Amino acid sequence: MQDNPMQTFQLIPFATPEEPVVLAVDGTVRRTADALELHYRLHADLARLRIAAPTEPRFTDGLWRHTCFELFIAGVGQAAYHELNLSPSGAWAAYAFAGYRERCPWPLNPQALARRVRVHRTAETLELSASLPLGLFPPHYAAARLRLGVATVVEHADGALSYWALCHPCDKPDFHHPDAFVLELDEIRP
Repeated sequence: MQDNPMQTFQLIPFATPEEPVVLAVDGTVRRTADALELHYRLHADLARLRIAAPTEPRFTDGLWRHTCFELFIAGVGQAAYHELNLSPSGAWAAYAFAGYRERCPWPLNPQALARRVRVHRTAETLELSASLPLGLFPPHYAAARLRLGVATVVEHADGALSYWALCHPCDKPDFHHPDAFVLELDEIRP
């Protein structure tokens, strides 16, 4: 099978603050024959942000209330989708949806995401890389054309949140909106 080429992305803020703390959020995504490979870069004065300290990788609900990197995945033409939240702490969350915000069960093996996330931090850059096995997702994701929504929530030192995504199709931040899934990965061909 032939891997997809690496694609770059640049996220935009939902609202432009008067005094920007975050300068940019960008990265890359690529689908190989057996994984989705993600790399996020948050460019900011990190001392002015709240970033969770490293911890043991585990499922943690509510990561979107703090600094975290998010990925939404759907097959082209499909209403069902999946959401992954990855914290710089190593905590993660994964959800399945039958349609817009219509949650359904996802029998995810909790260890499947453990230790698949790497974080690197400097004074001005926070980088998170993840290799997500396609076996975590429905079998048709392995070869189908996919739509992705790539997003990031950033918690500022004062507790305020800023929302970054490929696009913002509504009058409020809504990463689940189907029109936010704008990055496409071609199907994998033999």
